[in-house]
Amino acid sequence: MNLSNNQKQSFSRRSFLKTSALASGGMLISFNLFTACKSDIKPPVDISQLNFNDFNAFIKISDEGKVTIFSPNPEIGQGVKTSMPMLIAEELDVSWEDVYVEQGKLDTKNYTRQVAGGSQSVRFGWEPLRQTGATAKQMLINAAAAKWGVSASECTASQGVITNSQGEKLGYGDVVKEAALLEVPEEVKLKDPKDFTIIGKNISNVDIDKIITGKPLFGLDYKAEGMVYASVLRPPVFGQVLESFDDTETRAVGGVVDVVKFGNKIAVLAVNTWTAMKGKKALKAEWKQDSKPESTALHDAELFKILNGNKFDTRRKDGNVKKAFAEADKVLERVYESPFLPHNCMEPMNFYADVTSEKIHLVGPIQTPAGTAGRVANLLERDEKDVLLEMTRMGGGFGRRLYGDFVLEAAEISSLAKKPVKVVFSREDDMTAGTYRPAIKYKIAASIKDKKVTGYHLKEACINDNMYGLIPHFFPAGAVENYQVDTANYKSNITTGAWRAPYTNFLASAEQSFFDELAEVLEVDRVQLHLDLLENVKNNPEPNVEYSPERLQGVLKKVVDKSNWGKTEADVYQGLAVYYCHNTHVAEVADIVMENGNPVVKKVTCVVDCGIVVNPLGALNQIKGGIIDGIGHALYGELTFQDGKPQSNNFNTYQLIRMGQTPPEVDVHFIENNLAPTGLGEPTLPPIGGAVANAIYKATGKRLTKQPYLSNMDVEKVIG
Repeated sequence: MNLSNNQKQSFSRRSFLKTSALASGGMLISFNLFTACKSDIKPPVDISQLNFNDFNAFIKISDEGKVTIFSPNPEIGQGVKTSMPMLIAEELDVSWEDVYVEQGKLDTKNYTRQVAGGSQSVRFGWEPLRQTGATAKQMLINAAAAKWGVSASECTASQGVITNSQGEKLGYGDVVKEAALLEVPEEVKLKDPKDFTIIGKNISNVDIDKIITGKPLFGLDYKAEGMVYASVLRPPVFGQVLESFDDTETRAVGGVVDVVKFGNKIAVLAVNTWTAMKGKKALKAEWKQDSKPESTALHDAELFKILNGNKFDTRRKDGNVKKAFAEADKVLERVYESPFLPHNCMEPMNFYADVTSEKIHLVGPIQTPAGTAGRVANLLERDEKDVLLEMTRMGGGFGRRLYGDFVLEAAEISSLAKKPVKVVFSREDDMTAGTYRPAIKYKIAASIKDKKVTGYHLKEACINDNMYGLIPHFFPAGAVENYQVDTANYKSNITTGAWRAPYTNFLASAEQSFFDELAEVLEVDRVQLHLDLLENVKNNPEPNVEYSPERLQGVLKKVVDKSNWGKTEADVYQGLAVYYCHNTHVAEVADIVMENGNPVVKKVTCVVDCGIVVNPLGALNQIKGGIIDGIGHALYGELTFQDGKPQSNNFNTYQLIRMGQTPPEVDVHFIENNLAPTGLGEPTLPPIGGAVANAIYKATGKRLTKQPYLSNMDVEKVIG
């Protein structure tokens, strides 16, 4: 390829291709994918034997046309390491079998907002990542056209091979070096969805072989030369301060390397995790209570005091709720309660840190790498450019790994000990050190006039940060003329934070249970009540809502059809819930039977409108996982406190849903359309609690208002 001096200068200026997508409160996917194949290269290929060239910050490409893609965003089990490359591979027109994906490092210069959370990755990556693939394909075509001396319009690309009008062919690998120098096209054409060959197909997790064969992928797998393990003794009670400690017996344990006090904690360093944990048990520490120990009884009393008071922040106010209630024929009011919940990731918190005068090297599972790196730099009073952070795959997150407290611990211990350190939590550490979903209580009231809902008033009382405050535009906002949401909180020293499907994970259960009862009070069909309220939104000239009433009606109608609603056997009881959150519309029906006086979920029918489904296999995993997780925590999950101390510290006292308690059948259906895709990691969890509660009512005549439902079924305050 012969280049003029001006062309060379232009290529030099524009030799870097970058695409970014910002996820509000969620993920930013920012990488370019070049995937290539030549007709004479067939899988399997020993990728380690190929000679790769740096194309840009995102990819390396071999002359054979094989590519390593560095995905910059954290993989937490939500499948972005698979689905994001699919978007670009589709537009690039390559064979999926020739795509290789690796986890990128934190790179704030070339990647934008590397975050995992909020079910936003596919939604925000949809357009820019497809643009990246289409742009890359066009650059490869342009390079091939220049090599042949023909117009690019005479060339086409398919399956990684470029063909000109004379039938001549070049593989992407034949022209990748030239393509990397070309000017980036400003406009490219994206495929029509009907022409997709990768999007919409079942694609296995790119890490699945490594996962099932035990190859090192997770933070706990990471090892480095000279590394020691740290087990940390933290205050056993929230609100305590370390006064003194005796490490004589700890240092006598064979394999213990050092004992380091930092802040209000003590780290035991050892040659392996078992020894470090054994050494921690031998520590003798004296603690002082810095504030009044809190208990579940205290929290309940304080939250009820808030609900019955008048000190609230009003988040949304439509019409005149007070007037609507004053003029009502009847008012329905209920209080719904939820407990603290730990995250209980399969892989406990862990992180590696090696702090030296030259650099801060961090490796491990974290959902917020950039923010965490900044906090570490601030803690150690270092420049952020000194921080090198590498991400591993995570064995669960559910919001817990948004908070990098364990990373800061590793960095501070390494800095003090002058050694590379791997902090590892035990299960007991994981459950007792925070951060938890806060306990919440809702008071929901509706005014009824002439058998119509004229007013709706929701009050939220929450431990620490309010969960409802960020979403005042969800259903039933816009559906009721007089609508108000008020929030208040009780400040606690128990650490709280986001938990899977934050803001909605219990709110959906409460509201959907309330609407089920409201339909009964109104003497109208449960389904019709929702349809009518959604019709109100459509007729409202200024509804100011995030959800689509048409799409919610669509999932509701389809779930009624697919679940055989109201037509099941006599001993099968059904409950329904319809909900919008994380930009996705979901309707669910739970079928339960009673066995030995206990409700057993036998089937869940779920209809989802998430736009185009990028990877159906991955989508089903997320949908079913959210449903099972939601059932388990609605029926069993609860963390209580006594004298400032969690009353459960492992799975022998904290019940997660067991295999035998999961529904034998989860029947999933998608609304087919060509709308841009939305998230799936969280939206199916919130409504299932309401569906189960409504089914239990059908079976028992009891309205359950307090989670976990099973342990509260016989409480006197249950509404019968």
